[in-house]
Amino acid sequence: MAILWVNLALVFSFSFMSRYCATTGISTTATMPVLIRPNKYFVFFALLTLVLVSGLRNTIGDTYYYIHAYEVNDHSWSSILGEKDIGFGILQMILKSFSSDPQTLLLVTALITNVLIVLVLYRYSRLFELSLYVYITSGLFLVSMNGIRQFLAAAIIFAATKYILDGSWKKFIFVVLIASSFHQSALILIPIYFIVRRKAWTKTTFGLLLAAILIVIGYNQFSEFLFSAISESQYGHYQGFSEGGANMLRILVNAAPLALAYFGREKLRESFTNGDYIVNLCILNLVFMVIASQNWIFARFTIYFGLYQLILIAWVVKLFCKKDQKLVYYAIVVCYFIYFYYEHVISLNIHYRSNFF
Repeated sequence: MAILWVNLALVFSFSFMSRYCATTGISTTATMPVLIRPNKYFVFFALLTLVLVSGLRNTIGDTYYYIHAYEVNDHSWSSILGEKDIGFGILQMILKSFSSDPQTLLLVTALITNVLIVLVLYRYSRLFELSLYVYITSGLFLVSMNGIRQFLAAAIIFAATKYILDGSWKKFIFVVLIASSFHQSALILIPIYFIVRRKAWTKTTFGLLLAAILIVIGYNQFSEFLFSAISESQYGHYQGFSEGGANMLRILVNAAPLALAYFGREKLRESFTNGDYIVNLCILNLVFMVIASQNWIFARFTIYFGLYQLILIAWVVKLFCKKDQKLVYYAIVVCYFIYFYYEHVISLNIHYRSNFF
């Protein structure tokens, strides 16, 4: 766990310095009226820290199973074409042609995942260091070391944020199809694209939240219908999944930025054109988290939507008057630090191990 504490300190320090040394200009795109570019050198060191800590591990979540599969599976075209997620199989085949060491897989997936996430935050985050801080303290960085395939797919889709904001649906769907070759659940983002591209906080918004509450109330009927529908798919085995649901604290952590965004919704629209689309994605994140209170398996969908919270929370601070922004900033830092300690130490008791550290 000591390495994860050091990682948090280094990433926050480097990313803070990147914004402290940032350059400011006027953007030529409608989606970003103010252009703030963090210092690239400090961004690089923050990214390098994330990649090394993630890529050089040998524990956490499903890491052992990925290591074992990389070592024993036959990564040939015949076996890959028989798999559901052929993109990940092709990636492993390419990597194994260079090295049979499974650390190669962990390092390369960590590199791709974190590079894509950091590049999007570099472009769209108003407070770059706060986004990376929440990336770690909210548990998303930890999840990236657990569900490697799905988080890699989520990072690929996250890289297509520009296409959501610009309305380039053909390009977005193309990226989703690529991501689905790593994890088929990514296909859910195709209909989601058309749902989120509308004004936030409308009747549709509150309808989605109401639907989540109704699903929770009638969860037994809902789960019976859903699992019978997917029983013949690769996700049919989730019907027997019974590890409990998401706790209320996690739901509140996901709801808090949205509550602040709601009260400052007009100012957000003025400062971040098309920011409503990001808000809508965060609302869907909350919807799935509420449903996950009944069964943790639904929290897997938040892997796709949780990343957009990193953009939103960095803009929320700027919705307050200037004299209160520092207080809100520190409040976010302290609250997420407490949550980080609770989840990583008390709740999950994470043990990070590496052959290199």
